[in-house]
Amino acid sequence: MENVGIVVEDLPGVIEFFTELGLELEGEATVDQDWAARVCGFDEVRCDIAMLRTPDGNGRVELMRYRTPTAVRTGPVNAPANTLGLHRVLFAADDIEGVVAGLGSRGVELLGELTRIEDSYLFCYVRGPEGIIVAFAEKLG
Repeated sequence: MENVGIVVEDLPGVIEFFTELGLELEGEATVDQDWAARVCGFDEVRCDIAMLRTPDGNGRVELMRYRTPTAVRTGPVNAPANTLGLHRVLFAADDIEGVVAGLGSRGVELLGELTRIEDSYLFCYVRGPEGIIVAFAEKLG
């Protein structure tokens, strides 16, 4: 897989959130070419994008802020974890408790609890900016 794309309203705020999680901003650009509109099925597109790379270099998150056409919200901002559609983005963590503590100081909320899955993983979901659900898993042993 090359990347996961997420449409957002507050591009700088969501970039800040993901860089605090350890992703590295590879670059930002504005896309407004005819090919982009054709790919998306719109008459025209103007979209600011940011590409972030995971620390291991194997994955990317592409953030998109649509200027034209205006982005459409199809459900509540803080949709529950069982909402149809893209569910969440999961990252491996070496110190999940430290990650959760750091995010808590920024006002990011746990969706449920930091949970031990037998002797295999510590696991949790958090809700980031714009309702984005991010999961963390720390392999035990």
